[in-house]
Amino acid sequence: MLGLLFLFLFQPLAHSYVPLDRIIAVVNEDVIMQSELEAKMRAVSGQIRQQGGNVPPASIFERQILDTLVQNRIQLQLAERAGIRVDDETLNRTIGNIAAENQVSLSQFREILEQDGYSYEQFREDIRNEITLSQLRKRQVENRIVVTEKEIDNFLVNQEFQGTFQTEIRLSHILLSLPDAATEDEIAQVKQVATQIREDLLAGADFAEVAATVSDGGNASNGGDLGWRKTEDIPSLFADYIPEMKNGDISEPIQSPSGFHIIKISDMKSDTENIVDQTHARHILIKPDELVTSEQAKAKLEQLKLRIENGDDFALLAKGNSQDPVSAIDGGNLGWRSPGELVPEFQRMMDSLEPNQVSEPFRTAFGWHILEVLERRKFDNTESVKRGKARMAIRNRKLKEAMQNWTRRLRDEAYVEYRLDDI
Repeated sequence: MLGLLFLFLFQPLAHSYVPLDRIIAVVNEDVIMQSELEAKMRAVSGQIRQQGGNVPPASIFERQILDTLVQNRIQLQLAERAGIRVDDETLNRTIGNIAAENQVSLSQFREILEQDGYSYEQFREDIRNEITLSQLRKRQVENRIVVTEKEIDNFLVNQEFQGTFQTEIRLSHILLSLPDAATEDEIAQVKQVATQIREDLLAGADFAEVAATVSDGGNASNGGDLGWRKTEDIPSLFADYIPEMKNGDISEPIQSPSGFHIIKISDMKSDTENIVDQTHARHILIKPDELVTSEQAKAKLEQLKLRIENGDDFALLAKGNSQDPVSAIDGGNLGWRSPGELVPEFQRMMDSLEPNQVSEPFRTAFGWHILEVLERRKFDNTESVKRGKARMAIRNRKLKEAMQNWTRRLRDEAYVEYRLDDI
């Protein structure tokens, strides 16, 4: 009876055999399997749906994913020839960071992956490949991108500037309406009133009070305030006037079919505007080594701090004792520093001190320090931020072009044979 059951179960399989896997592409001396394609399609389609997107039609999506697999395989082969390897320590640290960013433990992260049908082993391999490809692309393409100061200068003066740096403007508005089918005399009278109002405003009248009193605009009760607008969101009626105006300027009366408008730029701001709190500080660094223990380094700084409190000159002590070769020759002077320029431990200590106050010894990755804050100031870092954004925009454009050319060249030099039925 049992033998008949086995015969019954297995007999249909003999007549309807379906291969479990097959080769769908040959890439140089390597192959891509059907199972790889299907797994990648499931993973990518899941990501698309999680982000609220629509997965392309199956035939198009399948070809897109296969092309990506082929491209990545070519690059992974190149990485192997170049000796690029990702060790387990780097891989584990990266996966740990991914789990932390998702605010879950590593074990919880594994469970989430498996619930989504994504094995942890496959995830590890995919992340290892991503790190490998990133290192290869950095070595082969990214590190070769150069942006010159001249390119930045040219970028800032041409039209690309407008699309990269957004300016927001706060507008105030007064509208003096025209009657329906207004005659020339009526138009002239309203214009005369608008001109007089502008003169009053230029003489010092409060715009919000005048708007609340005379404006026919829908925002009159709010003092004519139109709120903050990006330059591209400013009504087209005013767009031609805004570029010629500065912060605080009041326009001439602007005529439209509905009446005469007076606008004021109440305020302006740019996404490149950057006012930072800078600190001028100096320090003394002692590095523990084979001869000096961490405790001894700290104790020496405690002695130096006591000498400073008793009247010894900080700069002279820094010159004679600090192991920071750059600042020691200048009495430990670090110059003016913006937030984020120094390691976090140093920044936190510097932020906690008042001017002319010397810190207790504290440790960073560089060793033990004592630190004195000399003074603080507000610093307009806008120009530096602007040039930094310009540099990044130019670099991204160059990188995109270089990456496309590099990818195309690798593909042209590789042997690729597709074996998917309808490709």
